[in-house]
Amino acid sequence: MSWNRIVLFFITVFFFHTGAVQAKELRVLSEDELIIQGLLYEEYRAFDRSRYVFGQLYDTTGAKVYLFKEMTASLFSKTNIDESIKRLKIWDEKHPDTLEVKRLLIPLYLTANRVGEAKTEAEHLLERSNKAMDMELASNPFLYTGEFKRALDLLSKVYEKTSNEDVLLRMVVIMDEYTNERIKAIQLLETHRHMNIVSNDVYFTLLSLYVKENNVDGLLRIYKILYDQDKDEKYLNKIIDAYAYKRDIDGAIVFLEKNKTGERILYELYKRKKLFDKAFNLIDSLYAEKKDPRWLAEKGVLLFEKSEDKNDKKMIKEVISYFEKAIDLGVDDSIYLNYYGYTLIDKEVDVKKGIKIIENALKQQPHNTYYLDSLAWGYYKENKCKKAYEMMKKVVDEEGLDEKEIIEHWELIQKCK
Repeated sequence: MSWNRIVLFFITVFFFHTGAVQAKELRVLSEDELIIQGLLYEEYRAFDRSRYVFGQLYDTTGAKVYLFKEMTASLFSKTNIDESIKRLKIWDEKHPDTLEVKRLLIPLYLTANRVGEAKTEAEHLLERSNKAMDMELASNPFLYTGEFKRALDLLSKVYEKTSNEDVLLRMVVIMDEYTNERIKAIQLLETHRHMNIVSNDVYFTLLSLYVKENNVDGLLRIYKILYDQDKDEKYLNKIIDAYAYKRDIDGAIVFLEKNKTGERILYELYKRKKLFDKAFNLIDSLYAEKKDPRWLAEKGVLLFEKSEDKNDKKMIKEVISYFEKAIDLGVDDSIYLNYYGYTLIDKEVDVKKGIKIIENALKQQPHNTYYLDSLAWGYYKENKCKKAYEMMKKVVDEEGLDEKEIIEHWELIQKCK
């Protein structure tokens, strides 16, 4: 509260205290004193008290301004509604062409649940006025009675005059839930957002409608706009979800590259598309972020995958170096253990060490057929044919012979003696 308002408050309190003493003697306050009292009650939202004060002022002076303030306070406080209607109707009978009365009677009747009378007053108001504010007010009784087409027609005229967002959102609710015009509602919102600066309410409403229509492209478009506004990660995740639903990995990659964001997601997408060079180039910045040694293991994987010559000894040595650094720094994820162990076995760098690493991976996932295949291949490399056969048969029984590598291993192990 500012100093001016503090001073005003104490002056007002003093004034009322003095007035109360005088009222005991004279039993009456002046018009100016009552006005100040009513406005103070109004400011502090004591609407029932302000209604009483302005009612006194109207009874004393007959000035319509006090009557209308009394009615407004009655609406805000939701008290003495029927009495207020009676008092306002008396004025209406004497001044039948006063539009302000119609504007007050409609919400008073609706508050009293006298919808039929509210609709009658709405019709009278529409006969005398085509102002946007009056058409919007007059639409309310028709909404109460379920005459949605009539209400929508009035609100449409209001929107044509004003381009008011709140009016449009009311229209959209009616069109979506009551008049079966959801597609038209979407078109209106899309046109509105292209031609106006809009609040997030418009975007959230569009999202809701696009979900109902299962329109993924629409969702994607709106989430991109929302993300562009404040870079909130929740919108980024929704965008990636939409691309995933569309199975459009290329689109997701283009979006992430353009916005220079979501490096972790982008890395996984690069791997899925086998864009190993691009993925490899991201690793250094990802590792620098938190020094997570997992990225060293990833570097080993990608270095091997992107190499044209899979038997390049220099490359294999570098791959092994990355895995050893990662493991020394605490990486024990079975996925990396299997990859590292299989590399040692398949490239015959150190088969015994490779088997031991695969066995550690199997402690985490004992029934993983990829790891069992690696172990069987290790036994084959050591010429332990029976153990290799028994292990590989488990893999074939579980996975079948659909993968090229399983077929190659199975054929060779069957020939092992």
